[in-house]
Amino acid sequence: MRIFSLLLLGIAVPASWATKPTQSTPQRVAQSLLDADRAFATAAPATEMVSALSAMFADGVLMPAPPTGLIVGKAALVSALKSQPDVATAHVSWTPIRVGVSRDGQHGFSFGYMTMTKADGTPVPQKYMAYWVRENNAWRVMAYKRGRASSAATDTPLMVAALPTSITAPNRKLSAAALTTLRHDVMKMETLFSDDAKRVGLGNAFASFGSTDAVNMGGAASPRFIVGANAIAQSVAGGDMKSSTVHWSADTALVASRGDLGITFGRIYVNGGDAAAPGIPFFTIWRKATPQSPWRYVAE
Repeated sequence: MRIFSLLLLGIAVPASWATKPTQSTPQRVAQSLLDADRAFATAAPATEMVSALSAMFADGVLMPAPPTGLIVGKAALVSALKSQPDVATAHVSWTPIRVGVSRDGQHGFSFGYMTMTKADGTPVPQKYMAYWVRENNAWRVMAYKRGRASSAATDTPLMVAALPTSITAPNRKLSAAALTTLRHDVMKMETLFSDDAKRVGLGNAFASFGSTDAVNMGGAASPRFIVGANAIAQSVAGGDMKSSTVHWSADTALVASRGDLGITFGRIYVNGGDAAAPGIPFFTIWRKATPQSPWRYVAE
């Protein structure tokens, strides 16, 4: 319940960055999230990288930080960023290329391309992914990660937003037990995902558990996001769709009140590896395209 309690903490931002989800449309809610991400990006050049990024972080923000683990809390994340010399003295710019929102209009995600400019002027192409939650009717980042790109993106067209069929008022009467059930529901998908990879192979599991429009950040050798469950499957399988050298599970999760969008946090372990090894931290964003649809990963 610690993470759920953190969601109740609010930070005021300009009213123009917030749009009430009630009696709104999926398109309007998605646009409000896109506008928020763009607004933070517009303000970024006026300050250093750490301040530009931390301006959009919620107090309870989480970030996977291999091999350390999961960094929890804005203060801890700011400290971790400042401890990296290149980051501490850098400036940053970014462009979101896709957003998605939950049916209650309270959760969402975005991802896009980023350039970190070192103090000596050297540009470093990167990619980022963020999971957002409304706090005091304003979008704030609750989970964040970034990674290297092999080259700068010269063409960044906006992808079609991942939208629910409608916007329904948040379930304000959701009990702690019901919230726990929703969280465990999406966390269970990671276990099923991993078990399927053991049975049919990593590539085949990624193909079947992902949505057709899912994205993967790709490694440092990849200039762009990998789009589509089948393309992601080929990428992670390394040419062998029927085997898997890893297993994983979720340790915790956040989920929207209508149970259609959520994010899991966990660790990946090498099969037969050192039992004392800490594992590689990760997060996966999951979505139900309709209330009756199964969970499928949509961004990771």
